[in-house]
Amino acid sequence: MLLCPSCSASHTVKNGRIHNGKQRFKCYECGRQFVEHPEKKMIDSATRELIDRLLLERISLAGIARAVQVCEVWLQSYVNEKYAGVPPRRFG
Repeated sequence: MLLCPSCSASHTVKNGRIHNGKQRFKCYECGRQFVEHPEKKMIDSATRELIDRLLLERISLAGIARAVQVCEVWLQSYVNEKYAGVPPRRFG
């Protein structure tokens, strides 16, 4: 039996499959859904700093995603979060 990654409970059940066919499980204690061997890659701070420098060079997002080997969808959400806090510039 698998242990829940959140609460370490051993009472888990199969709960369907994710988009790529991997088995999904659900914890009866806390209700969290999880996959046994996730393939999600965490983006470290050095890679984020490199992305920030590449954004200043005005390289396309697709080009940055290929060069740094990150998902374009993740990169777009990262850029949106980054620029959400920037105040708009007023001209005139």
